Amino acid sequence: MNIRLKITLLFTLLVMGILSLISYFVYYFTEQSREAIFRQRLLAGANNRANLWALLGDNRKDILQKVDSSSTVLMIRRAILIYDSSNQLAYQFYGTGARPFTASPAMLEAVRNNKTSFTQAGELDVAGIYHQYRDQRLVVFYMGTDEDGKKRVEDLASLLLYSLLAGVIITIIVGYLFSTQLVRPLNRLIREVNDISINNLSDRIYAGGGQDELSRLAITFNSLLDRLQESISIQKRFISNASHELSTPLTSISSQLQVTLNKDRSGSEYQAVLYSIQEDVEQMRQLTKSLLEIAKTGYEGGGIELNEVRIDELMLKIVPDVKKINPAYNVELEFGEFPEDDKSCLTYGNSDLLYSAIKNLTENACKYSHDKQAFLYLEFSTNEIIIRFKNYGDVISLSEIDRIFHPFYRGSTAGETRGFGLGLALSQRIVSLHKGRLSVMSDEKNGTVFTLTLPSLTTYYRGV
Repeated sequence: MNIRLKITLLFTLLVMGILSLISYFVYYFTEQSREAIFRQRLLAGANNRANLWALLGDNRKDILQKVDSSSTVLMIRRAILIYDSSNQLAYQFYGTGARPFTASPAMLEAVRNNKTSFTQAGELDVAGIYHQYRDQRLVVFYMGTDEDGKKRVEDLASLLLYSLLAGVIITIIVGYLFSTQLVRPLNRLIREVNDISINNLSDRIYAGGGQDELSRLAITFNSLLDRLQESISIQKRFISNASHELSTPLTSISSQLQVTLNKDRSGSEYQAVLYSIQEDVEQMRQLTKSLLEIAKTGYEGGGIELNEVRIDELMLKIVPDVKKINPAYNVELEFGEFPEDDKSCLTYGNSDLLYSAIKNLTENACKYSHDKQAFLYLEFSTNEIIIRFKNYGDVISLSEIDRIFHPFYRGSTAGETRGFGLGLALSQRIVSLHKGRLSVMSDEKNGTVFTLTLPSLTTYYRGV
């Protein structure tokens, strides 16, 4: 069932429910009102006959018979019974169609005790009153059928039923037109989405100028397309650059082998070629390792073991390891004031990946510094662990800051420094995987500062 029919059905059921409820209450309260009015008529008739019986004297029976006989049109199947103090039937009148009625002693006693009573005798409504006049203690029963009132209520019920049916039909028509108008933007949205494919990701959905949910949906979808297009562009560049970087050492190895095999050479020449090939193989090994690490971090942490990691201990381990890479590198490590709660020194993550990210940032700081020196600052806050990597090298321009985290991108200041442009991309992915942030600022006065921010363990315990 499509959404148009669902809206029409729900709208119809809602309106039908409301109309049914209103019709029921109109019918119910009308019936209650009719019954109350008819009872008042019966009580009034009984009081009237009791008063006449007490006032008319010896000719009361004949006069009451004439009065009741002349007023039969007032009520269908009307009957009147008057009982004296000894519960003897003193007067009775039965109109056209009325059946004989006999009051039991219990009924008479109930009327005398309660002063009034109402009961049902077949289709007749019976009202009884107790009337005392001087030494006369009378019980008067006045009964009849409210045919006119019931007929009006039945006519009202029929009118309400037909009105309900008409209302349902009108509701179905209006609901269908309303749902058609409502889903029209959705149909347009579906057509535009179906027109977008991998070959035209630059197309966007018309969002309009409104602030309703459909406009927000279109804006959200366009934002998704922007991210998807950017992701595909990065992937294409990554594949292209990876292919190029891998083919370069392979081409170099192949060329060197072909040249070497063209003629016999001395042992020193073969040794020089093997050293050159070894450098190319090592370059390929480092490149392959970086590519695998980037691929490993591309699944939002799936399959990665997470534990509590103490960042200060990790950084103490990194400093000598960076020194092993190049003896010229010098790392100055400075710690801020340690918090009283050890959880503020810990983060929740993968120790190997965090080691790789921090080591890459430290190595980069040394590599691109004029004096091969890097300054590392570790600080602690209530919910975060902050690491700053500072060096004094060439300033990174603002136009390049947004691109230095892209795979294989190397800034204009890289010069002849060897590298693949994968270290920062890998570090960025690892930091994002650990719900952290990595930013950079660069100017001539303060140098280049990379800031890595990770949530501390207290964040997870407090549910921040």
